[in-house]
Amino acid sequence: MGTDATREPAAPTGAKSQNQAQFDHFSIPYVTLRDLPHLTHYLPDLGTRTNPLEQNRFYHPTRGFYISASDVVLRHIVHDLSGDFSSPNLAYRQAGPRRSIFFDPGEVRAAIVTCGGLCPGLNTVIRELVVGLWELYGVRRIYGVRAGYRGFYSSEPVSLNPKLVNDWHKRGGTALETSRGGFDLQKIVDAIQERGFNQVYIIGGDGTMRGAVKIFDEVCRRKLNIAVTGIPKTVDNDVGIIDRSFGFQTAVEVAQHAVSAAHVEAESAVNGIGLVKIMGRSTGHIALHTTLSSCDVDCCLIPEIEFYLEGEGGLFEFLGQRLKENKHAVIVVAEGAGQEMIPRNDAQKEEKDESGNPVFLDVGGWLKSELKRWWARDHPGELFTVKYIDPTYMIRAVTANATDNLYCTLLAHSAIHGVMAGYTGFVSGPINGNYAYIPLSEVAQAKNEVNINDHKWAWVRSVTNQPDFAKS
Repeated sequence: MGTDATREPAAPTGAKSQNQAQFDHFSIPYVTLRDLPHLTHYLPDLGTRTNPLEQNRFYHPTRGFYISASDVVLRHIVHDLSGDFSSPNLAYRQAGPRRSIFFDPGEVRAAIVTCGGLCPGLNTVIRELVVGLWELYGVRRIYGVRAGYRGFYSSEPVSLNPKLVNDWHKRGGTALETSRGGFDLQKIVDAIQERGFNQVYIIGGDGTMRGAVKIFDEVCRRKLNIAVTGIPKTVDNDVGIIDRSFGFQTAVEVAQHAVSAAHVEAESAVNGIGLVKIMGRSTGHIALHTTLSSCDVDCCLIPEIEFYLEGEGGLFEFLGQRLKENKHAVIVVAEGAGQEMIPRNDAQKEEKDESGNPVFLDVGGWLKSELKRWWARDHPGELFTVKYIDPTYMIRAVTANATDNLYCTLLAHSAIHGVMAGYTGFVSGPINGNYAYIPLSEVAQAKNEVNINDHKWAWVRSVTNQPDFAKS
């Protein structure tokens, strides 16, 4: 259900140069709203009630506090005025409290679940969901589902309250425990229905979001008065549409410590190389941002760019020159980089993890071996040291920094406001710095790969002066 809106260009004011004049007359694109599923789409008789914030003795909503139906967030805010404006500009409903809600707080039974791998900020999201539901809307029946999706049907939920979760944001990991796999759609929705949950908050990565879509679809098929929302969690920052995922900035900050250690080790050795493997199965965002922020990295290898070792313009030639000039070098490699180059036996080719993803081999360990082989072959008898650091689990398990904690709070409260307003099948997240509601199905399919054609990757090239690995 999209709505279109157009606007006439502003009238020119004042004298303009010839270059400016060519943009005097251009068409501002149509704005197409990505509308959200709502409980009333299949339960048209649901009644509304006034937001309980109106009766809060200690807080009085100011003018403009409530979000209206016309408040939207644009997907694209940068345009080439000389380009084609015939394509619509997507817009999403702005996140925030609504004046009318579709749930009686006294009848809400909310479930919170964490799935997949660890990520800084998980406990902050849980805590803020509990505190927000309790303090903002007066919800008193809030439950944590243990051990991921399988916890819906395999264990008893734990009752949560603000006192219990008070210091959870100071802990790494997830106090609710987590797991991969265990997705049995019928058992999950049956358990949700039997336990009387009518709000379900699902925190997880892309696989978890795809599962959330299936849960939402099944809830709709059964026409249940249950709102389902996803809170995207991936330390790799590979969720599309939103600006970034929570925990990402903390991951970059902690990864810098590993790079600093690798730099000290490399600088202290004769012909020393510090090699750091960073998380990033399909995207190299952590590796890229760590490279730009540390200023100690000589080469950044990410999944989005194929690299090669031997020959002109290859990694070995570059490192040989760098060692000759600086006597040391630091390499950052994302875990998904170079996987097609690592020899695999038949069993390894078929191996899958609990989520059904191919099991990656250790690119860091393989690269360390290849570096040693290269040096022994081309520089026999000369000293050479490779120090390999893999900080993966240290990064995943730390508490969130201040920026991510703030982000987690805003994510949680945005999700609560959307659910209480009757929206379902959506994800909360920032788009161009403004929080919005995005259909869950879109987020589950969208990817956020490093754009190697934009300025950010050009900055990496300028900072490191590394090869582009483009074979002539």
